Amino acid sequence: MRIDDLDYYLPAELIAQEPVEPRDRSRLLVVDRKTAKLTDSFFYKLPEYLRQDDVLVINDARVLPARIFFRKPSGGRVEGLFVRQLADDEWEMMIKGIAKLKAGVELSVAGSDVRFRFVDRLSEKTVRIKLSEPVNVVRFLDEFGKVPLPPYIRREDRQEDRVRYQTVFSRQPGAVAAPTAGLHFTKELMEKIEGMGVRFVNITLHVGMGTFEPIQTEDIAEHKMHSEYYSISSEVADLINRQRRKGGRIIAVGTTSVRVLESVADERGLVNAGSGLTDIFIYPPYKFKAVDCMITNFHLPKTTLLAMVFAFSSRDLILKAYRYAIDERYRFYSYGDAMLII
Repeated sequence: MRIDDLDYYLPAELIAQEPVEPRDRSRLLVVDRKTAKLTDSFFYKLPEYLRQDDVLVINDARVLPARIFFRKPSGGRVEGLFVRQLADDEWEMMIKGIAKLKAGVELSVAGSDVRFRFVDRLSEKTVRIKLSEPVNVVRFLDEFGKVPLPPYIRREDRQEDRVRYQTVFSRQPGAVAAPTAGLHFTKELMEKIEGMGVRFVNITLHVGMGTFEPIQTEDIAEHKMHSEYYSISSEVADLINRQRRKGGRIIAVGTTSVRVLESVADERGLVNAGSGLTDIFIYPPYKFKAVDCMITNFHLPKTTLLAMVFAFSSRDLILKAYRYAIDERYRFYSYGDAMLII
């Protein structure tokens, strides 16, 4: 598959800048892989497409307010994005205007006594930052950070984004982007689904900024995939395997859940417990082992996420669905509407 195979045109006004309220009033496009039928619905009607013994696999990662504004010794402002903790007093960060920073420069954050020294480059886009003292990352970012809204949301974050850019089931802090397919669930909708005999199970995948990175290589197979931390417990793995033996479908809520399930499944489709880093890259003609259905938002062109959705269905059917969604004025990307692929 070539990079141009992952391209499509989207009018800019269809990129959602605000979330729908309440969450489950977002639209839902149901895509039937067997019949190629497209059905308009709403997310609160999701129970109509579920069966007793199905399992919905949700990602309980919690988004960190990872966007930080530093001050240079000259007084100028520098924007950074926390990526991960390397040691008690070291962070990996993305820094805007990285080429203008010199090794050894000390940055500060208004209201904090902690100093942040630029040590060296770790990659083309990230640097190593040495803190003057160890801090609790979650508490520090909660106090001084901002919500890392994707760049296509062309507004500043607001206080309500701290709630709205999280799923209602978020628990494990560490992601720097939301698992957006899960944003459509309300607690009331989840209770209704559980009342049908459908099970929810939690896995964790800490979404990194690499998830939004466009593929740069002409041949997508040559793309170097980013790594993300995942965790799935033995209890969850056992329940998934048990329900599948009973005839229940495994429905991944989001591409992040797909990544975990396909990373830990064996060739028989059995899911194994584990944790670590996954750099799985799913693109056609990948054969899925553990996922029967997928809930997902609409994805950016030329991204690994779109390649995964092509692999789960087909390029022709997904592009047909995207063209239909554009014609029907669906809302795209993180705060946008959803698809259910069955």
